[in-house]
Amino acid sequence: MSGVLAVICVAIWAYLLVFRGQFWRGPVRDVITPPRPEHWPSVAVVIPARNEASVIADSVTSLLHQNYAGSFSVIVVDDDSNDGTAGIARDAAAQTGRDLTIVSSTALPAGWTGKLWALKQGIAAAEQTQPDYLLLTDADIVHAPDTLSWLVAQSNSGGFVLTSLMAKLHCVSLAERMHVPAFIYFFQMLFPFSWVYRSDRATAAAAGGCMLVRADALDSAGGIAGIRNALIDDCSLAEKLKVVGPIWLGLTDRVHSIRPYPSFADVRQMISRSAYAQLRFSPLLLAGTAAGMALTYLAPPLLAIFATGWPQYLGIGVWLAMAASFVPTLRFYRLSPVWGLALPAIAGFYLGYTFDSAYRHMRRKGGQWKGRVHVNAPSLQ
Repeated sequence: MSGVLAVICVAIWAYLLVFRGQFWRGPVRDVITPPRPEHWPSVAVVIPARNEASVIADSVTSLLHQNYAGSFSVIVVDDDSNDGTAGIARDAAAQTGRDLTIVSSTALPAGWTGKLWALKQGIAAAEQTQPDYLLLTDADIVHAPDTLSWLVAQSNSGGFVLTSLMAKLHCVSLAERMHVPAFIYFFQMLFPFSWVYRSDRATAAAAGGCMLVRADALDSAGGIAGIRNALIDDCSLAEKLKVVGPIWLGLTDRVHSIRPYPSFADVRQMISRSAYAQLRFSPLLLAGTAAGMALTYLAPPLLAIFATGWPQYLGIGVWLAMAASFVPTLRFYRLSPVWGLALPAIAGFYLGYTFDSAYRHMRRKGGQWKGRVHVNAPSLQ
């Protein structure tokens, strides 16, 4: 039995390392400067913000300080905040001497998630000036001064209807060091970035913290209303837009999330919020995912520790290969390669969060965020 299990583990990791778009290398990044467009198009930046007093000033300031050669505007949608988010954003803009538009969100209609309803209202406000592009970003995201220029140039040179940068997440606390690089690693495994921009691949993904969208393409895809109840809104939007035209997603050092996750409970909440949604709220997919993660991540170290003979050697080899594949992501976050050996244990934590996400969903607490619950939570009998 251990021999069969060892062979299966080898086959799984041979596929992942060789045939899964080289995801583990993180090959798609914003390191190449794209050619400048002859004419810089107009851009409207939309930031949905709900109780973001601790981060909104830094985000707004970084956007108003963009060295973009074309015209651009910044809109903050105050999503029923009670912590002074709008006032802090307004004060931050005043410090820069630049204009900022504040939109106060109206009551959340049935069938919408809070963030997407806020985005809908921000985009409606932006449409008054008919921008060529929309930059959809989050209130905890800080942008380097050349971010907008790079995004527009990349979109223009590649003809992309969606250009997205995976923000570099806050990675300081022990909980963050344990979970954040693995989050990026697992995300790239699910959606190899080198497949996202290929027209011959169905893979579609984006990172909601930084998405530059061509306005006419968004209209063609049905607008934000087409994904109004999506919990994983960025990837849902990417799926819609890839039907319209090519999309692009890459890693970056230009864009950073400053939202901290100091404790394990904070990380669990963040992951559990959407993990079951990724599985389309399906118990069968949950069971299949659990079996797949057990075979992929847990079986190799168990073989290495408890098996004997050649199955043990294969278990050791697969565990080391797994750890080595994690090293490029660890280096990106400036962490020790030793963390690679802990990947099976980290995967076990993620599996636990996935079950927790399913449990929360069944208890009508799925997708809970700042006092709101995901609209697709089922009724209890």
